[in-house]
Amino acid sequence: MRPPIKHALDELPAPDDALLAEARRAEPNPTEHRRFLERITALHALERRPPARPLEWPGRLRVAAFNAERLKYRPATRALLDRIGAHAALLSEVDVGMARSGNVHTIRDLIGERGEGYLYGVEFVELDLGGVSETRLHAGERNACGFHGNAVVTHLALEEPCLIPLEESGFWFPGRKGTQRRIGGRVALAARVAAAPRPLWLVSTHLESKTDEADRQRQVQALLRALDSFAPNDACIIGGDFNTKALPRGEGERHLLIDAPERFEPLFKDLRAAGFSWADSNLAHPTQRTGPANKPRPPFGKLDWLVVRGVTAENPQVVPVLDRSGKPISDHEMVAVDLVL
Repeated sequence: MRPPIKHALDELPAPDDALLAEARRAEPNPTEHRRFLERITALHALERRPPARPLEWPGRLRVAAFNAERLKYRPATRALLDRIGAHAALLSEVDVGMARSGNVHTIRDLIGERGEGYLYGVEFVELDLGGVSETRLHAGERNACGFHGNAVVTHLALEEPCLIPLEESGFWFPGRKGTQRRIGGRVALAARVAAAPRPLWLVSTHLESKTDEADRQRQVQALLRALDSFAPNDACIIGGDFNTKALPRGEGERHLLIDAPERFEPLFKDLRAAGFSWADSNLAHPTQRTGPANKPRPPFGKLDWLVVRGVTAENPQVVPVLDRSGKPISDHEMVAVDLVL
């Protein structure tokens, strides 16, 4: 596993078309995957833009986490973040230069003229147009960059940003159902809030959706090892889509989501051992929902979390992700919480 990546650029360069064409022809095995991973600059750096006018420490910090489903629905996402008063948004499933999301820099489009800063880290360089339905819908188009990853968007100044690789197995390099070949692996994106009265780290992450609870635990262990190397015992909030699919979904079992999630998802044992808690920063409610593609269907699971260390968490929320016409913009609800140092 590579160590945390601290190299920051104003803009991540698009991969060379010839290299991507070569990757599409390659044997879909871990050795070949590693060869291409090492050759793509965007997988060895993060993109950073500071806020135009950094926000002073607000005293009470509201943080939201959202699996934004490619960040295709930017006006509605913007409206939700404004409505809940989020000072910082931890975003996952963020495209940059993907045909399926308009071939734009979705984060800059989300920010517009508001002057927020952002961090962006690439999980995957996409070799296809997306999944089966996306490939069909965008047939004949091409990706400008093919980036898919995590972001932090905030008016707060951030220091010491880093990208933390969580797995590099090449799991997605062969693709699924004949599409969605990818170079890269799951990551976390971390940075320290410059204006905080003592060290406070924001971490945006997205754990793998297509493996199992043991693999998710290994990814969290990789994240915690990295945090221990540069922020041992510092105050921290980790937010994102943990893909905790082994948790119970029955109405009568909801208390277990908060009281004993480690019985089903062992990653919570590691988080607890590292000083993190979740009882005051989460509600025992599902965060899945039927999204724009009319899936998934009930029963829904709690996949999205905000876990905290060294802060007081208050007022946790699960925010329905509906646009002004009442249509969903993701298959995940947004989660939010207030933090007090």
